[in-house]
Amino acid sequence: MPQISPLMAGDPTHLGSFRLSGRVGEGGQGIVYLGVNEAGERAAIKLLHVKFSGDTIARSRFARELKAAQRVASFCTARVIEADLDGDTPYIASEYIDGRSLREIVETDGPITGTALDRLAIGTATALTAIHHAHIVHRDFKPDNVLIAADGPRVVDFGIARIIDSTGTITSRAIGTPAYMAPEQIAGDDIGPYTDVFSWGATIAFAATGKAVFDGKSIATVLNRILNHEVDVGMMPEPLRSVVSSALAKAAAERPSADQILLRLLGQSTAVGASTAVLTRGVQVASDDTTPFMRVSAGSITDKPVQQGSTSLVPSQSSPTAHQEGAVTGQGAAPGQGAVTGQGETGQGAVRVMPGESGGVAGPSDAGRAPYPMTEPSGPVRRRRAKLWVAFGTALALVAAAAMALAVNGWPALLFQERTPEPTETTEPARSFASVADKVAQTGKIVIGVKGDLPGIGLQNGDDFQGFDIEIARRIAQGLGATDTQFVRVSRDDRPLGLAEGRVDLVVATFAVDKGPTEFAGPYYVAHRDVLVRAGSGIDSIEDLEDKRICAPNSPIVGEVQDRVKVKPVPAGDMAICMDMLRSSKIDAVPGEDLILAGFANRENHRYKILGAKLSTERYAVGIRNGDAKTCKAVNGIIADLYSRGTLKQLIAKYFGKVDFKPELEQPAMETCG
Repeated sequence: MPQISPLMAGDPTHLGSFRLSGRVGEGGQGIVYLGVNEAGERAAIKLLHVKFSGDTIARSRFARELKAAQRVASFCTARVIEADLDGDTPYIASEYIDGRSLREIVETDGPITGTALDRLAIGTATALTAIHHAHIVHRDFKPDNVLIAADGPRVVDFGIARIIDSTGTITSRAIGTPAYMAPEQIAGDDIGPYTDVFSWGATIAFAATGKAVFDGKSIATVLNRILNHEVDVGMMPEPLRSVVSSALAKAAAERPSADQILLRLLGQSTAVGASTAVLTRGVQVASDDTTPFMRVSAGSITDKPVQQGSTSLVPSQSSPTAHQEGAVTGQGAAPGQGAVTGQGETGQGAVRVMPGESGGVAGPSDAGRAPYPMTEPSGPVRRRRAKLWVAFGTALALVAAAAMALAVNGWPALLFQERTPEPTETTEPARSFASVADKVAQTGKIVIGVKGDLPGIGLQNGDDFQGFDIEIARRIAQGLGATDTQFVRVSRDDRPLGLAEGRVDLVVATFAVDKGPTEFAGPYYVAHRDVLVRAGSGIDSIEDLEDKRICAPNSPIVGEVQDRVKVKPVPAGDMAICMDMLRSSKIDAVPGEDLILAGFANRENHRYKILGAKLSTERYAVGIRNGDAKTCKAVNGIIADLYSRGTLKQLIAKYFGKVDFKPELEQPAMETCG
């Protein structure tokens, strides 16, 4: 674990929203501090030595890169929480996770082998896929930037090299670390995701052999070996051996994409990009060191969930290259710019990330994904199955013949009547699973508790449910690999008990994070207590409500309004009655949580707006049975992916588009799992 040293004279005590408590380490481009914000969230905060240019073009370039980096999905990465590179103290704050770097572990404990090596390869490939889906090229992937946390590997410092390089203010060092640079980096050619793939291969080879495979006594020797030396990967098992070998191809066009690497390591078809379900599976495999890791025939994670503990590691057939798959080939800046390496280089914890704004590298959108084709069993397997069916058919024939013989003898009715109980309604015996993720992986089934009385959020019509929360729940279920999703209506008071008793697996029902016994993933939306008024009413701020009539259902939000401004409360039984009174001008405003207010207002013919007073905050999260950290982490990654792909923005426009309000569209800080 990284050693935290005290702050020194001249060190800042605050950066952004974080109070600094110590030094994690110092690298060539910056000092890394440990900080904590008011919510208790810890971060590794890199204070950069670089003074950024005031060039408008450079700033806009940086803004694009930083926005993408902040939205990389949390699949074996670390989230960028906040950053400021415009001020006199430029910094980047990332989620802090205790862990040693891969370099330190290998140099101290020796090469990594067996299942641990498989999990390392899958975890880092998962992270690289998420990074590339955000249209980010890491550019400095190496053992120092892979941290091994308690729940698996984390890749850090993605995108920082490109961000700093884009300003044009760093001097004379090629982006990357010599022993892990790709041939095109050395030659000054275009840099893209395929560059990271080469560095990934060199990193996994280092982990397996215990030494840098392109090492040398001088930089010239190292660069010559990268350009001309073929790496011996014979010590690795298949399919890892062939995957790493292809990743280390000298020609960029001959390397697989990160998507293809991950799919091959999980035994899936590489015909399409890695879906959220595949990324989720990668996280589960990389973080679970308690379940035996078996190699089985290839299957479809999307179509037919892979059994827990039986992840396929069979190499796929010949697959298209990264370029053929449409991987992002982003143009790299000229070499000689230098990189700020983050937590890994200075020995600190890891950071998680989320995929970018406009989709991913060869990755399908959330909607309309084609399922991965199932691999047809080979000849011997097919023959064994045929024998089993023949045996089963023979047994059925013998049973039928025996029954007929007994019937001829005239005494079967009595026999069967005596031994056959009266028909009773039977149910499938309950099965116990360590986590919801395990249940879905083994059965494909999931039960999700939702609201049924909130228009636009979760509204029940017969057996059908519709609304924003329902769409979120469906995508979470799909991301976990579920093929059979059942929605069950839950009340506000029944949500925690339903989870504890196992009547529901998850709850997606405007469930605000509390300090009770429930585990929470997310939040999937940050709501604000606010006020709804009719558009054109002349009420544009909370102060304009002075002496106005507001609806007063049994809600603490009324008191929050009264704390800010003098109003005239008008009692009402529920929100529907409030909307009736607002429609008929019997009241001037309705207080409530912005998303719920927007749901009611969106179905009206009149136009309404939410003031934006933001009286207080409610973090809508996914309720999970207490202690189910495995599912919590998977759901966090899926939610992050929904933000990064712009899915949340699309859903809000779909269900609340008629209402004038400013929803929260930035990825919120995630709850800590476990």
